[in-house]
Amino acid sequence: MASTVDITLESAAPFVEKTPLERYVAPEKPSLIGLSRAELADALAQAGVLEAQRKMRVQQLWHWIYFRGFTEFDAMTSVSKELRAELAQRFTLARPEVVAEQVSVDGTRKWLLRLPGEVQGERPHEVECVYIPDTERGTLCVSSQVGCTLTCTFCHTGTQRLVRNLTAGEIAGQVMVARDRMGDWPGATRPTDGVVPSGERCVTNVVMMGMGEPLYNLDAVRDALLIVSDGDGLSISKRRITLSTSGVVPNIERAGAEIGCMLAVSLHAVRDELRNELVPLNRKYPIAVLMDACRNYPGVSNARRITFEYVMLKGVNDSIEDAKALVRLLKGIPAKINLIPFNPWPGSKFECSDWEQIEKFSAVVFDAGYASPVRTPRGRDILAACGQLKSATEKLSARERMALRAMAMVD
Repeated sequence: MASTVDITLESAAPFVEKTPLERYVAPEKPSLIGLSRAELADALAQAGVLEAQRKMRVQQLWHWIYFRGFTEFDAMTSVSKELRAELAQRFTLARPEVVAEQVSVDGTRKWLLRLPGEVQGERPHEVECVYIPDTERGTLCVSSQVGCTLTCTFCHTGTQRLVRNLTAGEIAGQVMVARDRMGDWPGATRPTDGVVPSGERCVTNVVMMGMGEPLYNLDAVRDALLIVSDGDGLSISKRRITLSTSGVVPNIERAGAEIGCMLAVSLHAVRDELRNELVPLNRKYPIAVLMDACRNYPGVSNARRITFEYVMLKGVNDSIEDAKALVRLLKGIPAKINLIPFNPWPGSKFECSDWEQIEKFSAVVFDAGYASPVRTPRGRDILAACGQLKSATEKLSARERMALRAMAMVD
């Protein structure tokens, strides 16, 4: 099939990672959000809690912070008044602040989140987070970096500079903000202005598919996801947490061993020459090396299949020959293939494959024995769909930002 997009194949060019422009500067009063139990114990030691009492106090704080979602120490009635005052003097329970909220016609919500702390000489850092509701579940798409390390040519987020990595607290805090906004804590009221799942919870699944490459921020992502999956708090099963990577091969095994969540791989091409251009990281970790890492992913099985994400680009990677090559490439790997209709964004040179061609491509993969669902685009009208996140609010006028901020304020 002739390409409708000018793709220059320059496989010899080396992959160059973006350099973070800034580093995280902790606020004067740090937040306890994102601390492990051991780190909470250290915080309690700073507050004068005796060692013999710390384990009990850690469990109390964990319950109030991650199970009940409290934002003020004063409300923690099982904690002594004196300790509450001491904690409030030293720490906060701050999570990212909702600066703007947009609700799509399909119920998808996108939040522009301002991160705690000030940046000297700069505006506070912001990221985007997306909530995708369905009848029986709600999926939260979480960011791991301000900007992105990578430069995938079909991805809007990849056109941003890399500002810095997020902390564990800023990553776990996105889940907590979503639960705040969706009334997902015990006794809270759910919103009535959009689609809300019918189950006990609104946020049932978490995908690390927002801004950034999670495996270039593995330590913080790991620490955050261990908090998110902890059964005494946020309690989202590791089987319902998916980490997506463009192929940072050295950290794939670590992610499986240290987090134990589901893995998704942004593949998008079956030939190194093409993938080098679509996903330039491929120049450092080519397809064969990536496939070996997938075969050795800890715990991979038919019950824990790896998801391969494949964006459908008209005339670029959507031929029947590509579909057959994809089947051959994944042979022996417990896998499913998510076919993603390309989501357009301002300035992109790519087009979405025709629906008839997507169906033909899917049929080849399905007939070979692989699940090949076509992902329904969600939130396109608010630039919240896959590959569209870019903190576009930064380009709005001051008046427009103030209007969006007013829309997001909680009564």
